[in-house]
Amino acid sequence: MGKKDYERQRPNVYWMELLGTKVVAVEEGSQTLNDAVIAAFKDWVANPESYYLLGSAVGPHPYPAMNTFFQKVVGEEIRRQCVETTGRLPDYCVACVGGGSNAMGMFYDFLDDEEVGLIGVEAGGRGIQPGEHAAKVQHGQLGIFEGYHSYFLQDGDGNIASTHSVSAGLDYCGVSPILAHLADEGRVRFETASDEAALAAVQRLARAEGLIPALESAHAFAHAFELAATLPKDNIVVINASGRGEKDLFITMRHFQEESLIAYAQHLLK
Repeated sequence: MGKKDYERQRPNVYWMELLGTKVVAVEEGSQTLNDAVIAAFKDWVANPESYYLLGSAVGPHPYPAMNTFFQKVVGEEIRRQCVETTGRLPDYCVACVGGGSNAMGMFYDFLDDEEVGLIGVEAGGRGIQPGEHAAKVQHGQLGIFEGYHSYFLQDGDGNIASTHSVSAGLDYCGVSPILAHLADEGRVRFETASDEAALAAVQRLARAEGLIPALESAHAFAHAFELAATLPKDNIVVINASGRGEKDLFITMRHFQEESLIAYAQHLLK
């Protein structure tokens, strides 16, 4: 894991370490997911006995197809439950997009159902300036990186540009080549949600429904709230709540209850 993610996703790291995992904090580059992937590639090349395993729908073949196949049970379950409950398919499926595995898992079973709108929500971050967001489809350029051809955030010289998102899971520099193709074909529509909107969605969902989504998922909720306000009341919008908010505890506390986070940190230092 990138060192920044290692620190801001500390609850996840704790669970992994408790289960016996050795988590290596990568200190090169921007110290986020992209740098962790590069470090893993380097280790794989230097140590042929190691095994490279990627848990998103990006990277070289077969990872985009393999992860989509493993995740598509999500869309299959949405179809089944929606038909059983409402008698028809949803009007929209909305998922956040970092690398794209949870979005592909949701969308795959509906690709041939043109009446179902598929919307991927990228990290709008703090604005549209380079380094302030992680919206690859809307602001990236086609390129080849880490073994696959897709949209990447790049600088004027074609080098990978820095990214930003309040969510550690959405600040990756590229997007699934499958999603890139679906965007080019017009089958998946891409939107963005800002840091501010995602945090507001976390708070709104917690207070209205008693649910605390991961910050990644909160981007999908933020856009879905805006979308639903424009639709007829009988429309069905399904949102992929792809993660729980406990892992983002240190990030959300800093925004909502900074004094509590400081007190907790002081307690740990005693």
